[in-house]
Amino acid sequence: MRDRRWFLVAVMLGAIVTGCGDASRAAAPPPPPLVKVEPVVEQDVPISAEWVGTLVGYVTAQLRARVAGHLISQNYTEGSVIKAGDMMFQVDPRPYQAALDQAEANLLQTESQLSQAKAQVSASQAQVEQALSKVAQDEAQVQKAEADQRRTELDVGRYTPLAQRGSVSQQELDNAVQNNLANLASLAAARASVRNSQASVSNARAVLDKAHADVKTQEANIAAARAALANAKLNLGYTRVLAPITGVAGFRVANIGDYVGPNDQNPLTTLSQVDPIYAEVPLSEQRAFAVFRQREADPQAMRDMKLELILADRSVYPRPGRPVALDRQVDLSTGTLLARGVFPNPGNVLRPGQYAKVRTVVEVKKNALLIPQRAVRDVQGVHQVAVVRADETVDLRNVNTDATVGSLLVIAEGLKAGERVIVEGGDRVHSGQKVRLASTAPAEAGARR
Repeated sequence: MRDRRWFLVAVMLGAIVTGCGDASRAAAPPPPPLVKVEPVVEQDVPISAEWVGTLVGYVTAQLRARVAGHLISQNYTEGSVIKAGDMMFQVDPRPYQAALDQAEANLLQTESQLSQAKAQVSASQAQVEQALSKVAQDEAQVQKAEADQRRTELDVGRYTPLAQRGSVSQQELDNAVQNNLANLASLAAARASVRNSQASVSNARAVLDKAHADVKTQEANIAAARAALANAKLNLGYTRVLAPITGVAGFRVANIGDYVGPNDQNPLTTLSQVDPIYAEVPLSEQRAFAVFRQREADPQAMRDMKLELILADRSVYPRPGRPVALDRQVDLSTGTLLARGVFPNPGNVLRPGQYAKVRTVVEVKKNALLIPQRAVRDVQGVHQVAVVRADETVDLRNVNTDATVGSLLVIAEGLKAGERVIVEGGDRVHSGQKVRLASTAPAEAGARR
C-alpha cells in the first residue's frame, strides 16, 4: 500500500515538472522569417514591342480570262510554285484563230487596194503632165496667131490710106482685111484651145487629187487593218492565261468547260509571290508619331531596324525582317495606321493570311532599374515591394513600374540600384520586421514591353 502511494506521488511530481517545461518554451520568441532576396540591378535595357499582324503576299495577282470562251485546260498543279510566263489555263482558241485569219485577209485586200490607188495616182499624174504640155502648145499657137494678126492688122492700116490715094488696088486692101479677119479668127480659136487645155489640166488635177485621196484612204484602211490584225493576235494570245509573276498558285475557281470572260466576278485563281513576304500590323497613332519622329531624326536607324516574327506555335521565325512602309492614312474606324515589314521566305513556309506577332526593339532605356516580377505585390491597385535594409529589417515601399523585361520589371520610381528586394517570403513580413536571408542567384533580363 505504501509503495502505491509513493508511486502516485512520483507520477504527480513528474507531471508538474513537465508542465513547467512547456510553459517556458511557449514563452520564448519565434525566430525571424526566412526570405530570399535579389539586388536591384542597374543596366541599359532594350525595350521591345509586339503587334499582332497578318502575312500578305509580296505581290498578289488574281488571274482572269481576258477574252471570253470555254475553258478547255488547266496547265498547273494547285499549290505549286509557278514561274512567270508559264501557261496556267487555256481558253478555246478556235474563234480567235478564225478572227486572226480574217484580219490577215483584210490586210492583204487593203494592201492590194492601196497598190491600185497608187497606180491611179501615177496615171493621173501623167494625164496632168500631158494636159500641161497641151496647154503649152496651145499657148505657143496663140502667140503665133497674135503675131500673124498684128502683122495683118498693120497691113490693113498701111493699105487703107494707100488705097484711098490709089497707090494700091482695092483688091489688095480687101485681101489684107480678109487676112486680118482670118488671123483674128485663128487667134480666137487658139485662145479657145488654151482654155480647153487649161480645163483639161484642171480636170486631170482633180482626178489626181482624188487619186491621192484614195491613197490616203487606203493607207488609213491599211493602218486599221493592221490594228485589227494586232488585236486579233492579242486576243488569240490571251486565250493562253499566263502567270504574270513567280509565286505559289492557289486552287482553281473555274472548272474545265466553264464559260469564262473578262467580266467574271471571280478570278480563275490567285497567284502570290511569297518570297519575300509582307507582315502587316496596325500601329496606334501614338506609336506612328514616334516612328515618324524617329525616322526624321535618324533615317538610317529605321533602315537598320530588325523585326522578329513570332509564329502561331510561339516559335520565332529564324530569318529577321525589316520595316518597309507605313500606309498613307489612319483607319478612322480603328484609329490605327497600317505598317508593313518584309521577311525573306525562301522555303515558302510562310503563307498569306497567317496570323503572327511582329516584335522589334523600340528603344533602349539607359541605366534602368530591374527587379524580378515576383518581388512586386499588387495591394489594392498599388505596386508594393519589400526592401531589406542593411540591418536586415523590412521596409515596405510603393513603386512605379515601367516596362516588362523578360521575367523582370523596370522600376521607374521607388528604388535605388543595389538595394535588396524580397522575391520569396515577402507575403509573411511586415514593415520593420527582422528577417533571415537565404542564398539567391541573380536573374537574367530579356527585353519586352
